[in-house]
Amino acid sequence: MPVYNNLVPDTRTTNLSEAIMTVYSKEILFAAQPVTRFDQFSVKRTELGTQPGLTINFLKYDDLAGGGELNEATPIETEQLNASLIPITVTEFGGAVSMSELLLRSSFDDVMASASRLLGHRYAKVLDTVYREVLLTATNIKYAGSKEERDEVTGYFDTTLIKDMAEVLATNNTPQVGGANWVCYIHPHQSRRLRDDDDWVNAAQYAGSRQIFLGESGMYEDTIFIETTQVKKLAGAGGGATPADIYQAIMIGEGAYGHAIGLPVEMRDNGVEDFGRKHSLAWYSIMGCGLIQEDRVCIGESA
Repeated sequence: MPVYNNLVPDTRTTNLSEAIMTVYSKEILFAAQPVTRFDQFSVKRTELGTQPGLTINFLKYDDLAGGGELNEATPIETEQLNASLIPITVTEFGGAVSMSELLLRSSFDDVMASASRLLGHRYAKVLDTVYREVLLTATNIKYAGSKEERDEVTGYFDTTLIKDMAEVLATNNTPQVGGANWVCYIHPHQSRRLRDDDDWVNAAQYAGSRQIFLGESGMYEDTIFIETTQVKKLAGAGGGATPADIYQAIMIGEGAYGHAIGLPVEMRDNGVEDFGRKHSLAWYSIMGCGLIQEDRVCIGESA
């Protein structure tokens, strides 16, 4: 067998660092965002083209007072229908992002599609915030632990508070949503302890028997609960040696609040900017929210 003495092992190494390309996943991740919850129970009225004014009116009828036992020889007395208008002012809402032509052409991601999705998330959060702030103007408030003031509250959301809130709505002859249940918007922090109650019914247990609303987590007596992180948190507003954070749950009945729409939300681009070197995308709507019947709302505050 021949011997190849002239073969010398090659001990040189090749540096591949410059040849290795960074790989990016096509699975784009988005920061967690709350999905709109409040919109599904609002009374909506759309008036396309709000000129010459910026107010959309909701009509509210008063209850009738007459009626009863009749006498054969006496005509039935009639009474007038009394109604009032609940005005909701609409205004402009919107948000926008911009990006360069260079970014659009050099990015491995479809930046415009991602921007559209992020704008959609932001619209939902803005809309829910507007609804929440309107509902929190209601004056019916109950506090956990049967306290009289917010700065005394240290107790968690419990079944006693639910019953107190439901009592307010029932006393006001508030009709239940869909004729079936009251609805309570609740923070996940509040519902965590409520789930430990023996009478709590998880939504999965009755999901096949009726429609389940977006965010519906369960039921207690005649109230269904919609979980959302959009429930307002008041840091350090409660009682105790170290003041507790307060969460403001909201219980409603049928027709409590309205959404006036002058222009439904839509995506808009800003046309040609800087000779086509810049692109902008926005969501835009003309709308407003307001209480229709304040006595159909009760706020429940707990730690």
